[in-house]
Amino acid sequence: MAFITYNHVGIRAMAACVPSRRVSNADLGYLIPPEEIDKMIRSVGIREKRYADDGVCASDLCFQAARQLMADNDIAPDSIDVLLFMSQTADYRLPATAPLLQHRLGLAQTTAAMDLSLGCSGYVYALSAAYAYASLPGVKRVLLLDGETFSKVVSPYDKVNAPLYGDAGTATLIECGDDFEPSHILLMSDGSGEEAVKIPAGGCRIPATAENLQPVERADGSRRSDNQVYMDGMDVFNFTIRVVPRTIRELTERIGRPLGEIDYLLFHQANRFMTDFFVRKLKYPAERVPYSLDRFGNTSSASIPLTIVSELCGRLGQRTETILCGFGVGLSWGAVYNVFRNCRISPLAEYRPL
Repeated sequence: MAFITYNHVGIRAMAACVPSRRVSNADLGYLIPPEEIDKMIRSVGIREKRYADDGVCASDLCFQAARQLMADNDIAPDSIDVLLFMSQTADYRLPATAPLLQHRLGLAQTTAAMDLSLGCSGYVYALSAAYAYASLPGVKRVLLLDGETFSKVVSPYDKVNAPLYGDAGTATLIECGDDFEPSHILLMSDGSGEEAVKIPAGGCRIPATAENLQPVERADGSRRSDNQVYMDGMDVFNFTIRVVPRTIRELTERIGRPLGEIDYLLFHQANRFMTDFFVRKLKYPAERVPYSLDRFGNTSSASIPLTIVSELCGRLGQRTETILCGFGVGLSWGAVYNVFRNCRISPLAEYRPL
């Protein structure tokens, strides 16, 4: 495993943007027997999601979040040294989306811009990359944009995935500074679990064809194409209960901090049944585990920063200890011990075409 400590870097500001279109899980009667919908909502914990309109991409949501962050914190465009874009729903296969955002945001051509792609552990991994850049001589500010529009790759006739995924874009400003306390990160992966969550077609291994673009009825009665996301829910559940509590315990042991003294424990917003299980197993106070999935669903790699913005805006003090934990497709997972010091969080924004 990778255990990394970063000194004198941290999160200075955050913002997030969600689409205005609300999609209620109560309306899934065409897919799930009506008598089972309430039970599903209570178990999964998702009442509604936000879906981006046609033509609106993750980059658009991130662009608006970044614009708000920069305006609210008086960030000059030419002060950003590195821009990172984390997403599995990029604008194109080519070119990368990060340089397009650099141009749209008016950042200097001297700004390094790069795409990152990972699933529900993506924010933890991307934060580590941003901290690594911010630790280098010559880099003072890194703008991390993390967004997903999974509604565009989920079949509305998929009984497993249709109730879960929503769309969001987030922006995190990472800076170097002597006022930041050390951050500690554990990162791990297991590619033997590649089949647990997958879009089989559409890449270079299995290119998109007229045949695999057609929806096919599956064993559980769902209909989806091989260009839409598949998830084996039981495999994912078994994976997470095996690794997530253990990883959090290991992180707290390595840094010598009792878990109960951490102010907030923030999980990737997968589903409520799963994360409530983690909380009980870890014997951590449930009231200190923020949730946003009831209103926004599973927004994949964007779910942790979205939860911070939507649930902790105005609640972070001058010094707030947190553990952030992401897990999912890959398989990959990781956890971050991060101390927020005077972090400025903008109010959650709804997307409006500019």
